[in-house]
Amino acid sequence: MTFQTRATKRIWIKEPLAIYSTEESSGGLVIEDEKITELVGEGQKPSEEVDQVFDASNLVVLPGLINTHHHFYQTLSRSFPNALNQPLFAWLENLYPLWAKLSIADISISTRLALSELLLSGCTTTVDHHYLFSHELRNAIDVQVSEASDLGMRAVFCRGSMSLGVDKGGLPPSSVVQDEKIILADSERLIKTHHDSGEGSMLQIALAPCSPFSVTRQLMEATSEIASTHNVKIHTHLGETEDETRFCLDHYGMRPLDYLEDMNMLNNDIWLAHGIHFDTNEIARLGNAKVGVSHCPSSNMILSSGICPVFELEKAGVNIGLGVDGSSSNDSSNMIEELRMAMLLQRLKSGAQQISHLDAIRWATRGSAACIGRSDIGELSVGKQADIAMFSLKEPRFSGFSDALASLILSGAHKADFVLVAGNWVVENGELTGMDLEKLLADHQQASEELIRRFTS
Repeated sequence: MTFQTRATKRIWIKEPLAIYSTEESSGGLVIEDEKITELVGEGQKPSEEVDQVFDASNLVVLPGLINTHHHFYQTLSRSFPNALNQPLFAWLENLYPLWAKLSIADISISTRLALSELLLSGCTTTVDHHYLFSHELRNAIDVQVSEASDLGMRAVFCRGSMSLGVDKGGLPPSSVVQDEKIILADSERLIKTHHDSGEGSMLQIALAPCSPFSVTRQLMEATSEIASTHNVKIHTHLGETEDETRFCLDHYGMRPLDYLEDMNMLNNDIWLAHGIHFDTNEIARLGNAKVGVSHCPSSNMILSSGICPVFELEKAGVNIGLGVDGSSSNDSSNMIEELRMAMLLQRLKSGAQQISHLDAIRWATRGSAACIGRSDIGELSVGKQADIAMFSLKEPRFSGFSDALASLILSGAHKADFVLVAGNWVVENGELTGMDLEKLLADHQQASEELIRRFTS
């Protein structure tokens, strides 16, 4: 499918069943071009004529959800038998050899599938952290850029890297690591070719050394210098497991956060994936540095990695966002479901009185936007981008609700009915506009089966 922009119109999203906004807007909102231009009060009408009225009286309206951590290629290795029921390090060791067989066509179809799944769940902006670059995959992110453009979705593509193979004391096999000069040169190329730092940007590049156990200190520091020079964000896995902590103590003589700070990378230019294993002192330091943390509850539970101390981190000043993580550690890319998982897991840790459905929505919108350094998305406010997700409660799971916003999360919404990105309709009546989803699913399943055949042959 090739995404087409709409003609300029003023559209009134009229009188929603419920709306998540910091300002009075029970009468809905007006969008024009790619922005929200007016919030309408209760019983009021827009101040100027509109071209279209969209009846939202049966819909819950949220800012478009923002996914801050993912690995799209992993949609091809869901429920892979060799990796089932394993903690992170063993899980990775069983999957690296399979992922080494990825083709450029695999990157294309896995990206298309992940983006589609995210859009259908109300996600309008996504991060993807791609760190596997064989010779055939050297242009993987360029392919991803094309797929996101075709679907009309905002994206931050993280140029990941792995350079510390098992032969040099790291975790990944040598078949999936890359020369550091090539990594750095390609990082600069991608920034110069694709990164758009302007308001309303549809595409940004971040730099993302994979983890302390897969890249060298030299690469981490050189990547940080490039990011600083070009004013782009940095993303990396940190504090995910106790195995990672032991690795850092054994190899670097310090804990993961100390290692990051020792490289002068503890600042608000970075957001971390997972952020589970931090002590009280480290939480305070993260807050003082205004670091972002992508909380990935489903992945953390499946891999038994631990529970991110979200309440304590946010109280200390850390920006908290949500991420679905890779689809073979979550086995799903459903963003609205991740909100419920986040709320439930954090209630289990911090108590029912400390965590509400509104916290989960905030993490997935304003919090996620703060993690990736965006102030133009994540809110339903005048002047913000018209990224909007709308959900019907016309399902048995919601019947009997009193508070529509609460029911959306507590009763477990799993799909969006309407989604706009930059004012363009990308999901209508629960279907992707212009997409043959049945064909996509068949092609994706075939690609997954062919990948496994290549691995086993």
